[in-house]
Amino acid sequence: MNKDISPILNGWGYESSKVSARWIKGEDGITKIQLRLDLGLFQMETEGRPDGSMPRGYPSLLDYYTTLEKTSLGRPFPRLTELECSELQQEAVQYYYRYISLYSLRHYEGVIRDTRHNLRILDLVERYADDEDIVWDFVQHYPYVRMMNAKAAAEQFVEGSRNEYDMAISAVEEAMDDIRGFWKKYNDPEWETEMSSDEEETLQELLEDIQQRRPRSRAEMIREDMERAIAVENYEKAANLRDVLRRIDRRNKKKVSQDVTS
Repeated sequence: MNKDISPILNGWGYESSKVSARWIKGEDGITKIQLRLDLGLFQMETEGRPDGSMPRGYPSLLDYYTTLEKTSLGRPFPRLTELECSELQQEAVQYYYRYISLYSLRHYEGVIRDTRHNLRILDLVERYADDEDIVWDFVQHYPYVRMMNAKAAAEQFVEGSRNEYDMAISAVEEAMDDIRGFWKKYNDPEWETEMSSDEEETLQELLEDIQQRRPRSRAEMIREDMERAIAVENYEKAANLRDVLRRIDRRNKKKVSQDVTS
């Protein structure tokens, strides 16, 4: 059997400036993900652990430790050893490669799933590893993982059939608050107030983009017209527009009340 992977890579060049991933059908008939790297590629399963293994008989190491924690029956949970943390780190790296691939493929549900997995790994290590350096090796990635989780959630809301822009905005703003809280916890408060992280800046850019793409409501357009009328001292028009806004507001409140009582 020829083990040279060159035929697989022909026509699929590596570009360092972007993530290049694709869906493929495996010999077992199951869809898989391939990620192009500078020296070749990674091939990953779409469900469960990316490498398809069942560590300790569980879908993932995180599942194993979560089950162990739930069945401890009040007994102290054993501290995580350096080797166990290393194994968890390897698992987190696998999920990282898969979620960046899924994001490039616009499979946002998968990104949300895998980033949540890694956020739970960070939380597990933070709670049960004794070595502060090991803990930091994990939790330092929190801002990035949380950012990717929010980006996928926001894009999913915007691209959904209902185009839920307000939900997308809330998802981004909540993530920005979480990241600020992280730096407040792990850094000098003066640093946190004077600087913003790369992840915050990325989310701020996404927030502004979503706000620009968000269709304006009739009330928002009338409010803008009213502000323009005030600016040119056309107070009669501004008053009329204000009355229209009040009627819209009353209708909206009535609708909310009906929805609540129905």
